[in-house]
Amino acid sequence: MNKHLLSAGDLSRNDALLVLDTAAQLAQVADRPVKKLPTLRGRTVVNLFFEDSTRTRISFEAAAKRLSADVINFSAKGSSVSKGESLKDTALTLEAMGADAVVVRHGSSGAPHRLANSGWIGGSVINAGDGTHEHPTQALLDAFTLREKLAGGEGDLAGKKVTIVGDVLHSRVARSNVLLLSTLGADVTLVAPPTLLPVGVETWPCKVSYDLDPVVPDSDAVMMLRVQLERMTDSYFPTAREYSRRYGLDNHRMSMLREESIVMHPGPMNRGMEITADVADSRRSVIVEQVANGVSVRMAVLYLLLGGYSPAQAEAEQTVEGS
Repeated sequence: MNKHLLSAGDLSRNDALLVLDTAAQLAQVADRPVKKLPTLRGRTVVNLFFEDSTRTRISFEAAAKRLSADVINFSAKGSSVSKGESLKDTALTLEAMGADAVVVRHGSSGAPHRLANSGWIGGSVINAGDGTHEHPTQALLDAFTLREKLAGGEGDLAGKKVTIVGDVLHSRVARSNVLLLSTLGADVTLVAPPTLLPVGVETWPCKVSYDLDPVVPDSDAVMMLRVQLERMTDSYFPTAREYSRRYGLDNHRMSMLREESIVMHPGPMNRGMEITADVADSRRSVIVEQVANGVSVRMAVLYLLLGGYSPAQAEAEQTVEGS
């Protein structure tokens, strides 16, 4: 793997499978009374979040702590950033503190790339979501969940049909999932109104449809995207009710799915808009499992980027394999 994880497109098939296989081993730690490995003891992981987050920040914090790393949580609110400190000065401060990895979430697309390529930080940079660009670890945990449910937890996703529905225009999750799932051999279809598809989507490695109903029956998994009203400055659809009628997942549409098909959502959900409450809480839904899998996948990313081949890593590997 590379030193940084900035884009799902940076991962080869072998890289992606390495992360997923490692996550499968590390997931066993969650079932133990003591949920810790010594792999990253003495390392420092900084969660640098310029945007609010619950799932992603807590997931990275839990992952780092389970690997025995020291964790520093940095929020832009209440920090010197709110006083006008630049990204560069913040990065130099973290470097002076000896950060081995910086997990960054930023409202501007490309901010993690700027950190990684500027020379301001000597450690690894992990993109935890940048603007409307990408969210690679979300794509990895989604792929992990899909593989567990559809492929028995082994190999890639060759031939599996994944439908991603909703606000693709503002979704960093959609872009990363299309890149990663296509790398793993899945057949991806985006479904959205024309107003919620980005310019150049025809160059993405996926199919595009404006109508959900014909696509649902042939899907192994349907991933609903949150409608990001906070990013919308114009009217992208007539009303919330009209959007839900045409692109929402309700019981009727869920009944069109094959028996073994699953329902996903990266969260947080707008219940009643892109997905109804009874579908979100149904037996087909793996939304809660996605959250749990996020910790294992992010442990794997930190393990592979920072663990190297140290004696501590070898000890951790033996511990996992011997469990």
